[in-house]
Amino acid sequence: MAEAILMPRLSDTMTEGVVAEWHKKVGDTVKKGELLAEIETDKATMELESYKDGTLLHIGTDKGGKLQVNDLLAIIGRPGEDISEILKGKGTGSKAQEESDKSQKQESKKEEQQAEKPQMKEEKRQATSAQPAPGNQSKGTPTAASRPTESSGGTATSTEVDLSKIEEVVLMPRLSDTMTEGVIASWQKNVGDSVKKGEVIAEIETDKATMELESYKNGTLLYIGAQQGEKIAVNELLCIIGEKGKVDVDKIVAAAKAKGAGSKEQGTSDKVEGTRDKAQGTSDKVEGTRDKAQGTSDKEQGTSDKEQSTSDKEQEPEAKKDEQQSLQPAASDQQSITSNENGRIKASPLAKKLAAEKGIDLRNVHGTGDGGRITKEDIDNYKPQVEVQKPSQRGAEAPRYVPSAPVGEESFEEVPVSQMRKAIAKRLAESKFTAPHFYLTMSIDMDKAVDSRARLNETSPVKISFNDIVLKACAVALKQHPAVNSSWLGDKIRRNHHIHIGVAVAVEDGLLVPVIRFADSKSLSQIAAEVKEFAQKAKDKKLQPKDWEGNTFTISNLGMFGIEDFTAIINPPDSCILAIGGIQQVPVVRDGQIKIGNVMKVTMSCDHRVVDGATGSAFLQTLKGMLEEPLRMLV
Repeated sequence: MAEAILMPRLSDTMTEGVVAEWHKKVGDTVKKGELLAEIETDKATMELESYKDGTLLHIGTDKGGKLQVNDLLAIIGRPGEDISEILKGKGTGSKAQEESDKSQKQESKKEEQQAEKPQMKEEKRQATSAQPAPGNQSKGTPTAASRPTESSGGTATSTEVDLSKIEEVVLMPRLSDTMTEGVIASWQKNVGDSVKKGEVIAEIETDKATMELESYKNGTLLYIGAQQGEKIAVNELLCIIGEKGKVDVDKIVAAAKAKGAGSKEQGTSDKVEGTRDKAQGTSDKVEGTRDKAQGTSDKEQGTSDKEQSTSDKEQEPEAKKDEQQSLQPAASDQQSITSNENGRIKASPLAKKLAAEKGIDLRNVHGTGDGGRITKEDIDNYKPQVEVQKPSQRGAEAPRYVPSAPVGEESFEEVPVSQMRKAIAKRLAESKFTAPHFYLTMSIDMDKAVDSRARLNETSPVKISFNDIVLKACAVALKQHPAVNSSWLGDKIRRNHHIHIGVAVAVEDGLLVPVIRFADSKSLSQIAAEVKEFAQKAKDKKLQPKDWEGNTFTISNLGMFGIEDFTAIINPPDSCILAIGGIQQVPVVRDGQIKIGNVMKVTMSCDHRVVDGATGSAFLQTLKGMLEEPLRMLV
């Protein structure tokens, strides 16, 4: 059945969005999690992923068009499906949402009034019993009736504060459709620092990438909601930016904490009741104001996000607060490159997008924005200079000293699980225990591949590795064996006609798999350049969702670590992954004589629901032929 996708609320202050780019055209096939469009909000340009499989049947506006929040953005369904009923009501999205919010507000008010009635009766009874004698009233002593009223009024004010309506408040934005919480990777500003519109105030770590958060207003950073390394749930108080002395910071923080405490109490009652639906219903009533800011689609996960945020904050070490205090923003107007200790380059999202499209290295662009920030105009006006030798990679870091426990004494260290490690654990556990794996191992004579690589590198502008040659061979072999280039979808198998190969890259926190798209149509030098670029981005935590999505086959290489062979876990939604070992010089028999040959072992893990043993073996035979006679890749 066709489903309408409405313009989402991608930030707490967003009322409308501009379609900066469509990544799919009407008629294109769309997969769940694929990048659908880029939406420009009042704060940044953000990527919008599809949350269902199907075909793009309709788009609400062309590139550059503007839509209100909850207006019809797109329709996804089956090819040829009737969407006339959806189109008839396309302008009613915002109105329906407003009516829903209005009715929720009225219900919330009724409940508050009903809850206040017994309290008012009790206060009235106390006021009557404590009424002073008529002669004493002339001394100006306030009556008991007035004091509870003032106290009650103060409480009502603090609980009724809608943080999303306060201009100075910055809530944790939802940086992707699946994000429920964010970790503060670093603060680029300290409390008391002046902040300009467009400046980066923090880096937020999601489960796959670290993304920059820009300020959307000028002012002073008056408060931060969490220290570096701590978690904040989506739509929780992130920071306060305003004019010093004119913003009641204590009142805002108290309102945020009151809301968090209410969520925690609600979570406890949910566990006692043991009924998820009942818990969600209660949560929706208590958090009416939060639901309005976040949008109707986020109601179901509000309570669980807050519980996780509160729990994680309590468990984070106090030492991280000291790290935050030592953080200083590294910016210089005189330098053409503006970066912090992690090598971050300050550039607007649109500038990064344009630079990627034009193949411009942002490290060579002089930024004219605030603090040397690179803007769209800088990219448009950029003129390539004579290429300068890139600075050498930073020297090998000294081995980290790990204190050992005294002899005979047990000791350990507990490290908080990062967002990336959580995602790895979840995805690979699902793959291993859901997909029935089987493994095929083959030895390949790499003598001619070794000779060919040496000759290719004599003329190639980029150094070609054995991994690049294997990737290219896999791409050509997949063209001949489409069954291996497939995905299990439950009630059907998708055979992909395009070839997007994921390359596993080890990073400090775990593993990322950037994707080489249309690998079969690219030259070895193009593949080598892309792999090197993605590997560096992965290590710098600068990969974007579009860089790791859409893989149809994956390779993982541990040969550089001296590993002869190993088995890998299938990377969903692929049906196969190729584990590549190192090239070993071993005795081989050729023409009845024993000689020394270069042999490489590969092991392919296959999902038996999609690929059978004979199918996988045929693919490996083709791959073996390509690598033993590299010229076959050119046919």
